[in-house]
Amino acid sequence: MIKFLIEKEFKQLLRNSFLPKLILIFPCMIMLLMPWAVNMEIKNIRLNIVDNDHSAVSQRLVNKIAASTYFHLTEVPASYEEGLRNIELGTADIVMEIPRHLERDWMNGRDAHILVAANSVNGTKGGLGSSYLTAIINGYASELRSERPEAVSVSGIIPSIRIDTQGLFNPNLNYKLYMIPALMAMLLTLICGFLPALNVVSEKEVGTIEQINVTPVPKFTFILAKLLPYWIVGFIVLTLCFVLAWLLYGIVPVGHFSMIYLLVIFFVLVMSGFGLVISNYSATMQQSMFVMFFFMLILMLMSGLFTPISSMPEWAQAITVFNPLKYFIEAMRMVYLKGSGLVDLLPEIGILSLFAVFFNSWAVISYRKESSAASDVYKRQFSVRNILFHTMKHIVSSRVETMCSKSV
Repeated sequence: MIKFLIEKEFKQLLRNSFLPKLILIFPCMIMLLMPWAVNMEIKNIRLNIVDNDHSAVSQRLVNKIAASTYFHLTEVPASYEEGLRNIELGTADIVMEIPRHLERDWMNGRDAHILVAANSVNGTKGGLGSSYLTAIINGYASELRSERPEAVSVSGIIPSIRIDTQGLFNPNLNYKLYMIPALMAMLLTLICGFLPALNVVSEKEVGTIEQINVTPVPKFTFILAKLLPYWIVGFIVLTLCFVLAWLLYGIVPVGHFSMIYLLVIFFVLVMSGFGLVISNYSATMQQSMFVMFFFMLILMLMSGLFTPISSMPEWAQAITVFNPLKYFIEAMRMVYLKGSGLVDLLPEIGILSLFAVFFNSWAVISYRKESSAASDVYKRQFSVRNILFHTMKHIVSSRVETMCSKSV
């Protein structure tokens, strides 16, 4: 039974002359244009400062950086290695290490070296964060020179604070490395969430879904047949994106492809359930398109797709907790840039599983209500048609008998 239903869905999909072309052209255009077009300002960069000097000069520098609106001083770790662990755990974006004897070297007219290590998974965030930090440190060095002109050495060389920057996970600060995994997530959201919802609503408008509801076809089989073609198309499009990312930008994931496909399975279940929920409460294609567009816009803007979540206001960051797209994009970037394995991805997989159970349970419950109501309506319409048919038949037969009796 399910074989014929899936065959029916593919025939409907291919019968539309425009949709298959759109499914192929759309990911190509997204992968070609979006990585070049998107760029955002960065704020609320989480900073760890390792102060090995503990002098008045170093403390003034720490206070000056903490007062900046671009940085949020989250921790002052005891060692540089501890700061790097915070970057790996995702609780810090940049670690700055102030060397020992910073104040003494400055007073003696010698250069000081400050080490900055930035998490460059987001190339723009790492690059801009390092630039902001460099500007603050250079401004502070100018203040020190104006306060203590005697710090100029005998040779006339003005001491400075030099900054050594190290980019982690994305040393070349390539913003495309940050964007491409998120664009793949956006395409899967549209194909596996948007299109199935529109397909179900189109069946409602045509009236075939009511006919199927009164047949012995199980509801689970019917829903699975509706979703499977779009899941297959989603995996094909994802594979096409892998090839395009490699051919156009030379970008391949640091982690294994199997981890990405595993994440996609959970995410596809989430978005399919979400799309079914919307289709169950939509009566027309126009209504479902407006509702889906409304939610898709919110999901994409509040997922960290374009702007890092840490740069959003606090109320917006609170909303992102309920956004499944956020967790999928984070997991995709972890595999693509950090090479994360199954153990590292367990929190994201667990959260996506909860979303999948929630949305699909809601979809099944609401579908049963809608389908039972539709079936009752269809049965009532069918019974009314039967009554009218038999009534008209009786009237016609009576009139025929009357005419025959008169003729006789």
